[in-house]
Amino acid sequence: MLISDPLSRLIAEAATGLPTPLATAVELIPDLGIVVLSLLLAAAAYGRGPRTLAIGIAAGVGVVLAYGASEVLKVLVRDERPCRTLDVLATCPGTGDWAWPSNHATIAAGLATAVVLAVPQWWRYAVLLAGVVVLGRVVVGVHDIADVVAGAALGITVTVVVARLLAHRVATLLVRGPAG
Repeated sequence: MLISDPLSRLIAEAATGLPTPLATAVELIPDLGIVVLSLLLAAAAYGRGPRTLAIGIAAGVGVVLAYGASEVLKVLVRDERPCRTLDVLATCPGTGDWAWPSNHATIAAGLATAVVLAVPQWWRYAVLLAGVVVLGRVVVGVHDIADVVAGAALGITVTVVVARLLAHRVATLLVRGPAG
């Protein structure tokens, strides 16, 4: 489906006019955003008691599973990336690296969700960072809006479901140990 909407095309094409130092920074932002979200989750989960740690661990497992689901969906759907037909800011991933759903959006939204589940007061930071990562993938031209929306929805859904299913068991293990 390449570029599914004119807005994605407009955003990606506009970014190609950025000066080189700014373009390089914009291209790095999604990856750096995921690193910062990971650190934010670690900070949210650690040192706040076993319940919060358990939520952080369980939600982290959810993020990993969401990423795995994203990889499976990419292979099944096989949607080409916008950068295959447009002049865009980023280097286009190789052939066979599909677009839908966006892995970056899946991971960023999952991590943001994990942070919010662990420390709800931090929602502004987590959501802002995830939004920057998600939008950044459209700006650099490797995804369109449908790709990142699907990835974000997948990340949020799987993270919430897994956290709800595992948090109590993880908390029990943290408090009582595996034999308890």
